[in-house]
Amino acid sequence: MFGTTLVLALRSIRRHLLRSFLTILGIVIGVGAVVTMVTLGKATTAAVQQQISALGTNVLQVRPGQGFGRGGGGPRPPEFDQADVEAIANQVAGVTAVAPQASTTATAIYEGANWSTSINGTTSAFLTVQPWPLSAGRYWTAAEQEAGKAVCLIGNTVRQNLYRGGDAVGTRMRLGNISCDVIGTLSKRGQGGFGDQDDVVVMPIKAVQRRFTGSRDIRLMLVGVDSAYSTDTVQAQIADLLRQRRRITDGKDDDFNIFDTAQIRDTLTGTTTLLTRIVAAVAGISLVVGGIGIMNIMLVSVTERTREIGIRLAIGAVAREVLLQFLVEAVALSCLGGIIGLILAQGVILALVPLMQVPWTFDPQINLIAFAISAVIGVVFGYFPARRAAALNPIDALRHE
Repeated sequence: MFGTTLVLALRSIRRHLLRSFLTILGIVIGVGAVVTMVTLGKATTAAVQQQISALGTNVLQVRPGQGFGRGGGGPRPPEFDQADVEAIANQVAGVTAVAPQASTTATAIYEGANWSTSINGTTSAFLTVQPWPLSAGRYWTAAEQEAGKAVCLIGNTVRQNLYRGGDAVGTRMRLGNISCDVIGTLSKRGQGGFGDQDDVVVMPIKAVQRRFTGSRDIRLMLVGVDSAYSTDTVQAQIADLLRQRRRITDGKDDDFNIFDTAQIRDTLTGTTTLLTRIVAAVAGISLVVGGIGIMNIMLVSVTERTREIGIRLAIGAVAREVLLQFLVEAVALSCLGGIIGLILAQGVILALVPLMQVPWTFDPQINLIAFAISAVIGVVFGYFPARRAAALNPIDALRHE
């Protein structure tokens, strides 16, 4: 019986193709929007987590000033120096390495090509705290670091723009007015919420301080923490040590800040997840609108086919069969809209992933849930019209014009 009912329902849908399509349009948009938003939201979350992981695990970022800025109105807080780096490395338990950083910007030039980029001066400890494999070449030696030699590692973006993707190792390029020997190229990290991480030139910190910044100031320290130690404990010890070294008396606020990359990751992940849920909930309203559209059209269909229903009831069809026919028709419409919506969502996702520069992922769970919801909507909003059709009096239905 069910097979016959399904055939009748599909015939009715085919008989009014345009009306059927317009009926399921709300379901198509709703399913497509929900799947697209949730999938892209999860992809964005994965991208954020990947970028945070690239900053290293169990890493503390220590900066002068309050927050990411220096605050406003008050005197400029002093920068760090090499003595601060050595004090943290030697006096705080659980610290594996401390990588000081001094940064600036300059225009990189090679054989007529030029590219404005960031210059990051650091030490070999940077590779311990924040491992960054090379795609070619080598790291600088201890002697080159101590001498502040003008050698550099370049990111993938710099290599693409200056060398057109060719081999850069062994060449000499110019950074502003300074010549620099390229000894290695860094592997690709990608870009996103933190900007293009590959748009960078990494040099020994003494070379940057002497040739670019003109001072020994250190604007950032990356502190690696042993996994056996609590980052909260190490963070508190670093704060106490810096307060002593910077002569901050009791009752006064710190003129530096310490960020835990794990906290940044958790905060950003929570934010993107919350936004994804909100947007998905808003998109889900389209499903309800689509369900109302199905109920409206099914009520019209019952009115149009009143005489047909009367004939079926008169020749022996029971009310349950009539109800099932219209209910199956509503569910079939809704499921068809769900399938089209899923296909549409995958097409939109494939188009947006390269633009958003996030990894493509296929989540079978959200696709199945969205399809199941579309089927449930067909049942919920199709039941009332189906019940109304089944409750018709055969004699009154046959008299209907």
